[in-house]
Amino acid sequence: MNPTQKYYEDNAQEFIENTIHKEMSTQYNAFQVYLHKGVHILDAGCGSGRDSLYFKHQGYKVTAFDASKKMCDFASKLLEQEVLELCFEDMTFEKHFDAIWASASLLHVKKEDMPQILNKLAQALKPEGILYASFKAADKEFIKEERFFNSYTKKSFTKLLSAVPFKLKASFLLEDTRPEKKGEFWLNLILSVDKG
Repeated sequence: MNPTQKYYEDNAQEFIENTIHKEMSTQYNAFQVYLHKGVHILDAGCGSGRDSLYFKHQGYKVTAFDASKKMCDFASKLLEQEVLELCFEDMTFEKHFDAIWASASLLHVKKEDMPQILNKLAQALKPEGILYASFKAADKEFIKEERFFNSYTKKSFTKLLSAVPFKLKASFLLEDTRPEKKGEFWLNLILSVDKG
């Protein structure tokens, strides 16, 4: 277990309480523009299961995973379905999902490992599948509260796309809605699998 995973195991309850009611409608709406009715979504790094529950209520089929056992236990009760205990590195899905939702989860992957992980996500998607991802808006790697973070600007993330089979469909910056995080911005990205 790496220090980031250990942080989520040790602080699961506090993290869930701080994030489960976070306002996400702008992100949901931007993602759903690209979804057809009843599609299958992978919630990659689902945390509390907050977003999976929203998507289930919208009528989508959802598969969820997280690297933290405590998060999986909480989310499986919330969703009333199994949540997989899984790391990005261990994904083996093949053309299984119409869309992937990776909200504030890929930001724990090291920059040097991002091409490999993005390739695995592309492999998990059906042709022309959609990926939503969000990162703290900056261009650095850092440790905060024992967790590793990897952040991007639109420019630095676009450079990364030359090494992976995705193309950028949309990007937007949003300020964190939590009062204690005022002034912090998030880069939100919507990508599609590039068949070319």
